[in-house]
Amino acid sequence: MSISSSDQSVMPANDEAVDIVDAVQAIAVDETVDTVAVGESADTTEAAEPAEPTLTFADLGLPEPVVRKLAQNGVTTPFPIQAATIPDALAGKDILGRGRTGSGKTLSFGLPVLSRLSGGRSEKHKPRAVILTPTRELAMQVADALQPYGDQVGLKMKVVCGGTSMGNQIYALERGVDILVATPGRLRDLINRGACDLSNVEVAVLDEADQMSDLGFLPEVTELLDQVPAGGQRMLFSATMENEIKTLVSRYLNNPVSHEVDSAQGNVTTMSHHILIVKPKDKAPVTAAIAARKGRTIIFVRTQLGADRIAEQLRESGVKADALHGGMTQGARTRTLADFKDGYVNALVATDVAARGIHVDGIDLVLNVDPAGDHKDYLHRAGRTARAGRTGTVVSLSLPHQRRQIFRLMEDAGVDAGRHIIQGGAAFEPEVAEITGARSMTEVQAESAGNAAQQAEREVTQLTKQLERATRRAAELREEADRLTARAA
Repeated sequence: MSISSSDQSVMPANDEAVDIVDAVQAIAVDETVDTVAVGESADTTEAAEPAEPTLTFADLGLPEPVVRKLAQNGVTTPFPIQAATIPDALAGKDILGRGRTGSGKTLSFGLPVLSRLSGGRSEKHKPRAVILTPTRELAMQVADALQPYGDQVGLKMKVVCGGTSMGNQIYALERGVDILVATPGRLRDLINRGACDLSNVEVAVLDEADQMSDLGFLPEVTELLDQVPAGGQRMLFSATMENEIKTLVSRYLNNPVSHEVDSAQGNVTTMSHHILIVKPKDKAPVTAAIAARKGRTIIFVRTQLGADRIAEQLRESGVKADALHGGMTQGARTRTLADFKDGYVNALVATDVAARGIHVDGIDLVLNVDPAGDHKDYLHRAGRTARAGRTGTVVSLSLPHQRRQIFRLMEDAGVDAGRHIIQGGAAFEPEVAEITGARSMTEVQAESAGNAAQQAEREVTQLTKQLERATRRAAELREEADRLTARAA
């Protein structure tokens, strides 16, 4: 099989391309560091003008215990979105932010919420702040990010989502919770059971609002926000601002201050997009060759059955792969994500719903085995890579009859994708590796066989040692038996 590349198609720019990279803040920080370094170097030869002081979290007006904990965690310089948002949020203004998961916005809304609630106490069943997220994984990630700082100001936080114990959540609310990080469905269930009351909520945050509208949560979200008292603070973050999102903004936010992250230029410089046009018989081998690459790879498919099937096929080929989808229990999803983050799994085969909100560092390739449903889903998938200023590659496999659909998808997403035609023959060619870092299946299988051989050798060594110990023990017992026999005679 060989691969031929046509000229990259020039596609019109689209504002929504801004949503696929959350690296602008890291780039800005890097530029600041570079500027300081140049100044220091010049100072050795001639007097340099004093550099502007670097803004720190201590300058933003946050509580001292929170600032101290940030410093202990090595977080001293805020990202641009944090520097812009936190002062307005601390002033009690409604915030409208455009940016996706991983852009640094969790601390942007979380730290002001902690600051506002510190020193107060919540009544039973009545939290004082609620943060709504579309998925369990994102809710847990938000809580994990904020809990260490909440502990510093004595605030109690609880995750409320499906797939976890409702009894445990009811017990926590009975004892009093300051901040609820919740998915809409489970929070509504708790309210209907009388376990939760939103009448004391001072701050309501809507994270990934566009995803919630895409996933059909909008009626539940509006039902919940209608129960929050008027006059409180509202913060809404979304990747796009259109349709239902505009309705939420006009209905619930009062003169919001807007902040936007992720520049289109960042997309161009940190992420590359490619379309591989493959024949049906070559699709599985090409998928396996790409999945066998070194490093973390997320593979997107359309269905849960497809995720399980492809993950099993990859494992049979010697690739460390696992599936992630909504049909799994929460415990299984958590273990799979942990294995992926820790490097025990290199290729994660996921559906769109399961992967929403997932933030894993070091993903440098996204492979779309099945086309995304629309351009927003494509941008969401692509956003799993090229994070925090790193580079990344997004590869989409296309069968011949899917070309028009995928080309149109790229145009709507506003990305410039290279088009490559894979032509007949073997399942791997060097040109594929140049684009994706793919490895030949022969190499992967040889490595797998070598690992198996090493494991077998280790087992033989262990068994040999056990045999030697057993032999020595048998000899000792034989000598003891002879002594006892002699004594008895």
